[in-house]
Amino acid sequence: MDQKLKLEEIKQIRHKYGDYVKLTVDLEKELVIIGQELPADAEKILLEKGGRQSNIWGGGINLKDKIVDTTAVMNLRTRLANDSMEILDPKRREKFIKIVKKFFAELWH
Repeated sequence: MDQKLKLEEIKQIRHKYGDYVKLTVDLEKELVIIGQELPADAEKILLEKGGRQSNIWGGGINLKDKIVDTTAVMNLRTRLANDSMEILDPKRREKFIKIVKKFFAELWH
């Protein structure tokens, strides 16, 4: 998605996926893929949209508690000095959270 979600769309997402939704985010293009079963599927979509693998990171959001999670298996990237499932680089992590909060902004209103 490349725009803010409406409250009704968030409700539909919650109905479909539950309180926790997996996310894959292109930090450069600020695109978000919601709810893909496999991160590789979401990553493929973002790469097809012109994204670069080094800008694509995974995590999730707890829609009930409004907590953004920056942990995903796809984040294990030793070549980018990220040897954890958590996004370790503070700038990348902050950008991931900012983008997710932008798309789910209606949760905080």
